Amino acid sequence: MILIAEATVNDLPIIRDIAYRTWPNTYGNILSMEQVSYMLDLFYNEELLLKIYSEKVHQFLLAREGTELLGFASFEHNYKELNLTRIHKLYVLPESHGKGAGKVMMDALEVTAKANHSDSILLNVNRFNKAVSFYTKVGFEIVGQEDIVLEHGYLMEDYIMRKRL
Repeated sequence: MILIAEATVNDLPIIRDIAYRTWPNTYGNILSMEQVSYMLDLFYNEELLLKIYSEKVHQFLLAREGTELLGFASFEHNYKELNLTRIHKLYVLPESHGKGAGKVMMDALEVTAKANHSDSILLNVNRFNKAVSFYTKVGFEIVGQEDIVLEHGYLMEDYIMRKRL
């Protein structure tokens, strides 16, 4: 049985480890390994994770099956002071794909969004990421796209997806 629990500050190294183990598989065919390394260092450095957690910018969930960690998600209610919940990250370890952890985390995110009176869940996903089909399957629709330019000329080419609750 897959269980979802709120992450604590002590879980931040686990979240970082999951990201570092997941990203090469997720983005290896989409981005250069240099860009993957740059973005991991940018988004998952220990200082930033602690700041995001401590300031309650994002809330984090961990998915487990017994003692085995499967993945994590981070989200924010009242995103930009709107009546919606924003999923910032949702990653399942490659060896855990197909176990249903992504769906269980998505269900938990939907429950918490509804409890917070959000009328929608919003997320960005790389346009070339196979996760687009997962999000479509669980009820999200593409409502836009945006290109985000990072340092060194790196580009994030994202769909904006929304699920109405």
